[in-house]
This record gives sequence, C-alpha cells and structure tokens, in this order.
Amino acid sequence: MGLSPFFFGVNKNMLNKRADKLELLRIAEAVALEKSIDKELIINSMETGIAKAAKSKFGQDNEIQVLINRDNGDIGIFRKLMIVEKPENINVEISLDEAIKLNEEHSNKKIGDEVLQPLPSFDFGRIAAQTAKQVISSNVREAERERQYNDFVDKKDSILSGIVKRLEFGNVIVDLGKTEAIIQKNEMIPRENIKAGDRIKAYCYDVRRETRGQQIFLSRAHPKFMEKLFIQEVPEIYDGLIEIKSSARDPGSRAKICVKAIDTSLDPVGACVGMRGSRVQAVVNELQGEKIDIVNWSEDPAIIVSNALSPAEVQRVNVDNVLKKLDVILTEENLSKAIGRRGQNVRLATKLMNYEINIMTDQEDSERRQIEFKEKTENFVKNLELDETLGQLLVAEGFSSIDDIKDSKVEALLKIEGIEEDTAKALIERAKEFYQKDQEEISNRIKDLGLENELINHTGLTPGMLVTLGEQKILKLVDFADLASDELTGGYDIVKGERVKIKGYLEDFALSKNEADELIMSARNKVYKD
Repeated sequence: MGLSPFFFGVNKNMLNKRADKLELLRIAEAVALEKSIDKELIINSMETGIAKAAKSKFGQDNEIQVLINRDNGDIGIFRKLMIVEKPENINVEISLDEAIKLNEEHSNKKIGDEVLQPLPSFDFGRIAAQTAKQVISSNVREAERERQYNDFVDKKDSILSGIVKRLEFGNVIVDLGKTEAIIQKNEMIPRENIKAGDRIKAYCYDVRRETRGQQIFLSRAHPKFMEKLFIQEVPEIYDGLIEIKSSARDPGSRAKICVKAIDTSLDPVGACVGMRGSRVQAVVNELQGEKIDIVNWSEDPAIIVSNALSPAEVQRVNVDNVLKKLDVILTEENLSKAIGRRGQNVRLATKLMNYEINIMTDQEDSERRQIEFKEKTENFVKNLELDETLGQLLVAEGFSSIDDIKDSKVEALLKIEGIEEDTAKALIERAKEFYQKDQEEISNRIKDLGLENELINHTGLTPGMLVTLGEQKILKLVDFADLASDELTGGYDIVKGERVKIKGYLEDFALSKNEADELIMSARNKVYKD
C-alpha cells in the first residue's frame, strides 16, 4: 500500500477538496495500522513532508510550518516569523504592527515572539510531491525500525522461530512475522542445507539499533542455542531442578554441556538424556546430528575434567586453582581418546571448564617432574652456593624458587630436618643478597635491550618478564598489544595430526591465560584508545 496517493500529483487541487482531506486522514490511519506505529507519527511526518515541499514553492529562506487538523483533515500552511522592531528580512521577520494586522490576537505579543503567517494553498508539482513522499517514507521507516527494536529487545537471549525468506551472500534472512532477522554465515551450522520456505529456530544473541539492514541477530552456532534447546526439552531444567553450568560447541560436529542437580535426588545426566535418549535426541536432530556429551558437574575440577574427557580414562589430575591449570595424566592408550580428533575433545573440555588443560602420559609427567626437580636444585646450588644434597632437600620440602626462601621465616626452615638456626639465617640472607643483585642486573639488561618506557611501565609486567620480552625483540607496547595470549602462556597445537607443545614467551613465569588476556587487553586499550 502506498503512503499517500496525493503525493504523486494525481489531482493538483486535492488539498482544497474536503473529500481528499478526509482521505489523507484515512491513509494515515491505514499506514499506522499496517506498520504497527502511532497514527500521530504518520500525520507529523506528513506535516514535515508538506512543509519541505512548500519550501520549494515559497522559497528555501522561509521557515514553513504545516498543521493538519486531526478531525477534518484541513491543512494549514504557515510561514513562521519573529517579531522585531525593524524587519530586515521579510521572509523570517515582521514588525509588531504588521503582526497585529495579520491577527488581532497578536496584540499581546512582544518583541522576540514568533507568529504564524498563513500562506495560500498550492498545487503539488511532481518534484514537490516526490520530496514530500521521501520525507514521509523516511520517517515511517525510522519509526517502524524503532518499533521493531522495542518489540524484540526483550526477546534477546531466547529462541525465536521463523520462516526462511531468502539467502543473501551466505546469510539467511528469517521472517519473524512483524519483521525480519538475520543469521550471518558464520552463525550457521556448517554444511547445513537451508532453503527459502523452511521453518527455522535460532538463538537471538543481539538486538541493536541499525540505520539500515536487519536489527535482530540470530545464531544456530552459539553454545547458548544448545542450552536453550535443552531448557525446552528437559522440564527439570525449565523448573530449576537442574542447572546448566557451562557449555561448549564445535558446531555441526560435537558439543559438551555441564549440568548440576539442584535437587540431589535427581540424576542430571539421565534427565537430560531422557527415556531411550529421546530428550537429547531431539536436541541432536535440531543441531543437525551434532554429538553431545553431557557432563555431571562437581565442586572438584579434577572430577569434572575426568568426566569431560570421556571416553578416556584419567589416572590422576594435578589442579592449580590459582593459575586455573589442570595437568591430566593418563595411559598411552587413552592419550588419543582424551585429545580427540584434531584436538577436538580436549579443546571442548577446555572451553567447558575455562581451565588450561595439559594432557600427558605417566612417563611424560614423570620426566617433567624430574626435569623441574633438577632445575630447581641447580638454581639453589648455583645461586645460593649450596651443596646438592641441601638443594634437593629444599626442593623436596616445597621451596620452588629463591624468592620462596627470601620471603620465608627462620622458623619455617627449622622445621626441615638437618637445618639449624645459623644455616636457616644464612640461607635467607644469601637469598636476599641474590635477589638484590639479580634486580640490578635485570635493570641494566632492560636498559641494554632498549625497551620503551611505555612497555616498562605497563602494569603487570615484572622486570624478569620485560627481559624475556626484550630478548624476543618485543620492545614497544604496540608490539606487546599485537600478541595473542597463547604466545605468552604457550600450549599445545595439532601439527600434521600430531599434538605439539608450543612454548610461550612468558611460560616460565607461571602466567595464566586469563592474566595474559588482561595484560594484552590493557595494552590494546592504551595503544588503540584513539
């Protein structure tokens, strides 16, 4: 339906005809009903459009105001004038005497007030009509988009259902009834066959104001989509008896979801699976055959990771809650199961738990421990001038670094068998001397490497870290900001089908992935703040 036929100049005298005036109000009402927007806004848009068209008739210097009577459709066209003592521009100014001549009611006006001068009605030409139509169309579209936003902003974080209207450059446009939404190409399940006319479900992850294009953004690849499907299929989750703690997806391939029973009498995994797998199968079908591992939640990260790495059988887990790291030890035959195809199983488990997971065999763990023990012993022997036996004894008692000894109390060292008070005091003193000397050497080394002050002063980077970065030719804050967290912390990667350890620049400083992310993001905020 057109916004208003009279804008096309079908009848150039229509503004003067009562029937056409009433038709104008009927058009406004019909458009408001069709677009689900306020009738008053439509009429205001018409007033603005006619005013713009009138300017082309009476001159652009004039300030035109149009008033449409809401009852009978009468259209009044006025020129807005300011009362001044000596008018210089008759298009915008008028004397008080002339204003009173216009209307006796202006006798109570004073200098600086505004008055409206009636203008004669006019015939709409083609250009004027088109101008008015464009203004009205623009205002209506803007109002319609605002209405759409208000209607759907509360539906964010929920599943929406609609009909596939069309496909555009890999993106899917979905008809939701009153409006359209978009599923971008990267938010689709890979290799999913979608065509126009299909009914489709998707997760609404964002609703935002956009000047053009769709405002409602849907996803079928988002982990929350799977969670919402489980809420629909499992009444116990919907009723709050079972809680979804976290989820992770490799869309179209495999997913993991971690669940906790609020009601301890319930089996959360069994409830999610359903009778003969009916509940989980309904979710799998919607996700195009995506395999789903349902993991029972526990307070103990070691238990969760053991469940998450199924079908691999875990021997033991070393947990570091501070650095959020897990060392998972298992047999050689379970190694490939834990890692999964192309590292998929351990990658999903990492996302599920938000812990860094290191998979290793018994032999690798033993070798790692031996290397760490030897390195720590050699550090004590070399820098504190100790014999090897005493160095090994300190490591065995849990002292990992010279800083541990420097910051310890004499009483703590006396608890170690074979260490007397004089020895304990001497150890602490030597540790403090080494620390002081080491800090001086590090400061000199930082100067020699030529690190910029902006990087040196970056919060969170220790002198030792700065030296390591400098040796890797990372000398500026902008260089540091361009790094990824894995480049700092290290990790594992799959190269030609084999799991390979990648050493991070700051791996020796026990930096967690979250800490690395914070360091890099704060650097980016400084570098790219403009």
